[in-house]
Amino acid sequence: MSGEYPWRTGRSCVYRLHYHLVFVPKYRRDVFTESMLIRLDAVLRETCEQMQGELIEFNGKADHLHLLVICPPQKALSHFIGKLKGKSAYVIRKAFAQDIADKLWGSQFWSPSYCAVSCGGAPLDIVTQYITDQQRPTSEKGEQQSRRLRRR
Repeated sequence: MSGEYPWRTGRSCVYRLHYHLVFVPKYRRDVFTESMLIRLDAVLRETCEQMQGELIEFNGKADHLHLLVICPPQKALSHFIGKLKGKSAYVIRKAFAQDIADKLWGSQFWSPSYCAVSCGGAPLDIVTQYITDQQRPTSEKGEQQSRRLRRR
């Protein structure tokens, strides 16, 4: 993957806006499994495209997600993030209801907060590599062992 991404054009602008986003589930629970991350990748990619954006890189751990996105300047970043969180929460709650029932309760899936870092000055290859290097959760058995060890 090249660190150089083309300039994009809108009706009245030329832009290249990249953001590194981090989302955490409510209470920062260890919710995500490999199958959830695969599904989230597809949902978030589709949602970005629907809003004229692009999901460049995606990865996550059991308790948070990293995204590298292009957001068009016509969209407020907070609105863009709200759509990403809203659609992904709906899909995950519907597809993995049994898996998250004991970890999350109530109507909220995501924490209301998020981290957004503009990547204008950083070489995108470095940001992309950082996201790619995030370790995915291991098997369910491995996750349970990790949780037990953390409690000690």
